Amino acid sequence: MIPPPVFDPVIHAPGRLQICAILSSVDDAEFAMVRDAIAVSDSVMSKHVKQLEEAGYVAVSKATAGGRQRTWLSLTAAGRTAFKTHVAELTRLAGVG
Repeated sequence: MIPPPVFDPVIHAPGRLQICAILSSVDDAEFAMVRDAIAVSDSVMSKHVKQLEEAGYVAVSKATAGGRQRTWLSLTAAGRTAFKTHVAELTRLAGVG
């Protein structure tokens, strides 16, 4: 019998899973680029980022570029570990690897 899945409830939501997947492959990414990549509104993106930030999975920083304030996102060490663990669980359930 396969043990029941052990998902990270913060990462498991599709939008947050997509954000973590994007951030896992880069050092940081601009908020707008990630928002556009997952095709959500600013408010939905902000809610997802807030939940990830509160869990300690995402760091948010602001910088001025081209006269505009920009928001940058990056996975923390805890976020990278949590994402890797979550993906390993999905892989186990899919019977891959």
